[in-house]
Amino acid sequence: MTKKTYRVFWTQAAQQDLKKIIEYIASDSEIQAKKVYLAIKHKADNMRHMPLQGRIVPELRFFGIVNYRELISPPWRIIYKTEENEVWVLAVIDGRRNVEDILLERFI
Repeated sequence: MTKKTYRVFWTQAAQQDLKKIIEYIASDSEIQAKKVYLAIKHKADNMRHMPLQGRIVPELRFFGIVNYRELISPPWRIIYKTEENEVWVLAVIDGRRNVEDILLERFI
């Protein structure tokens, strides 16, 4: 039995989120920025084999929106959706911020 493999794509918005996060961290420590970058990318790459491993985003579920999921790479929340054999990373958000406002602005 072969496992289905999904292709992982990053939207421009998610790429910008990650870039801003890494630039901010790098202003203090390039080593830490690299660690955070690799951790987030690794977490997202794991979705190639198990895209439904993340939970439905609770702030969106409250509004009946259940097609977005998230993985946590503390404190970062990687928001994504799946379509057929594709995974689309839509956002990387600092979970310490007021995430509900950010999510509602982007996804509603």
